[in-house]
Amino acid sequence: MDIWEKLCALAAKEYRPGDLSPFIWAHNVVCALETESGKIFTGFCMEGASGVINLCAERTAAVNMIANCGETRVKRLVVFRDVPPCRELDARNFLPCDACREFFLQLDIKNKDMQILTDLKTRAVITLGELMPHWWGENRYLGGNT
Repeated sequence: MDIWEKLCALAAKEYRPGDLSPFIWAHNVVCALETESGKIFTGFCMEGASGVINLCAERTAAVNMIANCGETRVKRLVVFRDVPPCRELDARNFLPCDACREFFLQLDIKNKDMQILTDLKTRAVITLGELMPHWWGENRYLGGNT
């Protein structure tokens, strides 16, 4: 089992869509990430009746990462609903949302090199930097003007 299969298998364990309460639906999008040091964390989404309290699977996994080991750098990430990423279902369905893309770049500029799986069968990936090629905050990280 390679790292992508491992990440997909661990994320899939989180997939069990259902209500947490009459107001919150959860576990319908899942994520697994690998940190720079090789630790793996999972997450799942939570969607509330008020959109303000929604939390994506990717950010849940990142919070687990930060709380458990203090790392901010992500090497690999996989996110999906009921099946791992595959081109037949359109790779765009397996990419982090804009809020999560922004979050990961603000967390650590090196996350622009994070690999995001777009097809498990072919091991196709895209980097966060490719998704956000002209990120507005890069200059601040590099010590320039804001």
